[in-house]
Amino acid sequence: MAQKILFLTGHLAEPRLKTVLSGMDAEFEWRVVDIGVKVAALMTEEIILRRLPDAGGADKILLPGRCRGDLDRLSAHYGVPVERGPDEVKDIPVYFGRARKASDMSKYDIAIFAEIIDATAMSVEDILACAEDYSHKGADVIDLALFQTRRFPILEETVRALKTHGYKVSIDSADPDELLRGGNAGADYLLSLDETRLHIADAVSSIPVLIPAVHGDMDSLYRAMAVLDEKGLPYLADPVLDPINFGFMTSLERYAALRRARPDVDMLLGTGNLTELTEADTTGITAALIGIASELNIKNVLVVQVSPHTRRTYEEHDAARRLMFASRADGELPKGYTDDLLSLHAKRPFPLTPEEVAENAAAVRDKNFRIEVAEDGVHIYNRDGHHIAQDIFDLFPKLDLGDDGAHAFYIAAELTKAETAWRLGKRYAQDEPLDWGVAADKPREDRTRLKEAGHTLAMKKKREEM
Repeated sequence: MAQKILFLTGHLAEPRLKTVLSGMDAEFEWRVVDIGVKVAALMTEEIILRRLPDAGGADKILLPGRCRGDLDRLSAHYGVPVERGPDEVKDIPVYFGRARKASDMSKYDIAIFAEIIDATAMSVEDILACAEDYSHKGADVIDLALFQTRRFPILEETVRALKTHGYKVSIDSADPDELLRGGNAGADYLLSLDETRLHIADAVSSIPVLIPAVHGDMDSLYRAMAVLDEKGLPYLADPVLDPINFGFMTSLERYAALRRARPDVDMLLGTGNLTELTEADTTGITAALIGIASELNIKNVLVVQVSPHTRRTYEEHDAARRLMFASRADGELPKGYTDDLLSLHAKRPFPLTPEEVAENAAAVRDKNFRIEVAEDGVHIYNRDGHHIAQDIFDLFPKLDLGDDGAHAFYIAAELTKAETAWRLGKRYAQDEPLDWGVAADKPREDRTRLKEAGHTLAMKKKREEM
């Protein structure tokens, strides 16, 4: 028996919602109720409770995405699940497509080694603070990079402190003595050993990362692996990824060849030679590299953040590993799961056509400005007019903002955001921040309450009260 879903909406969106639902090959029965507000986003928990007597036989009630209210309270009141749908009516088919996948995006199977590049110049307290930051961003192992010429006298103290705080630790050094010291202090991993340093693996319980003795010499890597296999010791194998135009494709072939030769071996892939050494936005680079790791069943990646353009690399790796896990588990392409890695451009940037925006504008009877973005540019309208521009400075003479500086400031800020969205092909919603995916932190939002008055409106009310 088909599920029955009740859609709540407002006056303006009701016709479009019915059109979208009628055009879907829906696997559910649906009914639309206009709750009695002009704009669906103005619907509140109290309005719903006053105006909707019951669920009307529905198995689920779906609210507009921007509706404020306590979903648990509404669900308890109506005796059926009450959920938020997408922000825009036209996204409903996509919303139900994602719901059918029902993937758990909390799952992943790739561990992130987060490299602290200047550990030798830091105090224990600074390293612990850095470890906490990286851990919040998705790191599973804190990698202490000890590549400076100076000694690191607090190595043992640092490893013990990190372990006491619950972190897994790797020591990343070309100095055998530092690797031994770190292993004896309790480090979980050592980066890196080749066939000339395998005695270190015998001396400590840390898991070594094995690399070729000479760059690209896979035979030496296989020999090192064979020695530890014979002793029954665990390890991670890393053929080493090279930068683009400096052996990148050949290095990828090494990883693929190792996986074909040894389907069982645990591997590590360092991504920094691409993310750090390619001047391109790193979201796509990271997604591709984690996709390669997913295909080759590589369960560990070493991540580094040095260049300013890689400032969100840990968040990107974390999002990418979750996406690729879900895709592989479902046997689906890595699309339709999350927009976290779509930082610059939206898949569906303009939910309304210019004609639909014009319909909205024609229905407005008050002086408050509404701003929307469509393929033809930025739209701003109220009861006195509807204006469109691709350069927002062209709009100023038409808006008659008078001497209300606070309101003019607000309109300028929103129009700037709208033009940015139009030029980049991003989704714009008035009074909402642009969505940059994992490229920027999202403001915390309490969707059980209406937003507080903004600075400009608060200042205006204060002046009126004086």
